[in-house]
Amino acid sequence: MEENQKEILNNAAATDEATLTAETSAVGVGEATVAVTVSTDEAKDEKKQENKSEFISDNVRIVSPMKLVFKRFFRSRLSVIGLVMFLAVVIFSFIGPAFISWEESEIDYSQAQRILYEFQYYEDGDYYTVYINQPDDENKHAPAFTYGVNKNGDKALHLLGTDKDGYDIFVRLMYGGRLSLMLSFLVVLVYTVIGVILGGLAGYFGGWVDMLIMRLVDILNCLPSLPIMLILGAFFDGSGLDEGMRVYFMMGVLTLMSWSGTARLVRGQILFLREQEYMIATDALGFSPARKIFKHLVPNVMPQLIVSMTLGLGGTILTEASLSFLGLGAPSTIASLGRMVNAAKEPLILSNYVLDWLPAGLIIILAVVAFNFIGDGLRDALDPKMKR
Repeated sequence: MEENQKEILNNAAATDEATLTAETSAVGVGEATVAVTVSTDEAKDEKKQENKSEFISDNVRIVSPMKLVFKRFFRSRLSVIGLVMFLAVVIFSFIGPAFISWEESEIDYSQAQRILYEFQYYEDGDYYTVYINQPDDENKHAPAFTYGVNKNGDKALHLLGTDKDGYDIFVRLMYGGRLSLMLSFLVVLVYTVIGVILGGLAGYFGGWVDMLIMRLVDILNCLPSLPIMLILGAFFDGSGLDEGMRVYFMMGVLTLMSWSGTARLVRGQILFLREQEYMIATDALGFSPARKIFKHLVPNVMPQLIVSMTLGLGGTILTEASLSFLGLGAPSTIASLGRMVNAAKEPLILSNYVLDWLPAGLIIILAVVAFNFIGDGLRDALDPKMKR
């Protein structure tokens, strides 16, 4: 009996132990399952992060240097104002004449106006000025918003009146702005090309080439430009040269006197750039000097050249206007802003006919300020150190 009870107790203990073992095994399996589930979730999270990182990299916009320059340029208000002013002058000068009934050298021969004349005389120790209205064959000094008759016999409006020669002032402003812009662009383009070539040769080769070119630059910088212009103007007046050719001679003189600054700029930049690592690589590859200068060195100087050219446009317009003011520029038959301002030298026109000279001066100021604003904006936009 006692033996049977012991067997029953042993069997029960064995059963409990098996149950406990099974439960323990079940717990272990559950833990393993949980562990596998956790590691699967981590893998999914890592995969999502990888996909997310790939998605972000796909959406990153890579801005080119040119777009970055434009973005910096248009961020500046003065640059945008200068660009708008420049476009306004261009549209006024090149597109405006298509909508006007008068031509550049067309004189209004209508006799509808009476012209104001004056003369002075001396009597009893005093000067007297007499103003006389008398008819004239030309419609001179017509008031603004009056009408005249053009060469086609049509009645046409003088928006700003006529000048002392009977030319329409508004049309002369358009053609004068066109001459100033075209002359300045051509002069700046030509002297920039000359300065790049000579400055590049001086900076790359050095030695006697650099010495020769730089001494030539020093000589040009020492020459008094204004007296030379006066001498050339007197020579042209006495030689009987065609007046239309004086514009081209003036262009050549301005180019000759202006390329030295560009040459100095290019030389200084190339002296710095030729010691860079990529230029050593071009030496190892056996590139020709022309390829090194114009393909690898000059393109790296272009930002400074663009700024210099933009600022040079304003200076060239002022120089052209000054020469025309002194009578050394374009002839009277060709519209010129400087020659229109030259009319203010006569006291009667200066005080009584403001429209003959003031609008021309305002257009000169507008163009020069526009080029300076654009040049300053380009200088800031092309500078990689700027963080605006």
